[in-house]
Amino acid sequence: MALQLDWLAAHMQHSDRYAAWIHQQFHYEYADQPLARWQREFAEGQSNGDWSCLIALDGERLLGGAALARDDLADRPDLGPWLACVFVDPEARGQGLAERLIEGICEEAKKRGVARLYLHTQDKHDYYGRRGWQFLERFRACGACQRICRFTAVLGVYYALVSGRSGFR
Repeated sequence: MALQLDWLAAHMQHSDRYAAWIHQQFHYEYADQPLARWQREFAEGQSNGDWSCLIALDGERLLGGAALARDDLADRPDLGPWLACVFVDPEARGQGLAERLIEGICEEAKKRGVARLYLHTQDKHDYYGRRGWQFLERFRACGACQRICRFTAVLGVYYALVSGRSGFR
């Protein structure tokens, strides 16, 4: 596998597929939003600053992605930016790809001067907790309990926390 991480904005031919994955995986968030409308908003977000999506490619095959999102929770405009849309194709899982995508988003946030990131999750709070994310609060949305977490450590330490290495590659 010739894995490449790059920004979706440079590979917009993959935008609709990645948006469809997100729409399906997080269907409870998009129940009232048709796929075509979400795909359009997602693509527009790559150029207007709403979303900066890092994707993983094997040649031209899309394997997954993660996003640095300006706003990801309408009820909490006081929080942000957000780690969002973390998804890896089931056929590409088990290779540490999500870790690399999250690391890439943390690196980008650091370059932009971001001191902390937030995320919300319905069922992966333990995964993020083991990686240094701190639980902040529970809330109900889309008919389910969700949790908001925050990564407040110096963002440059993220990779060392999850890999046992010091510093970035």
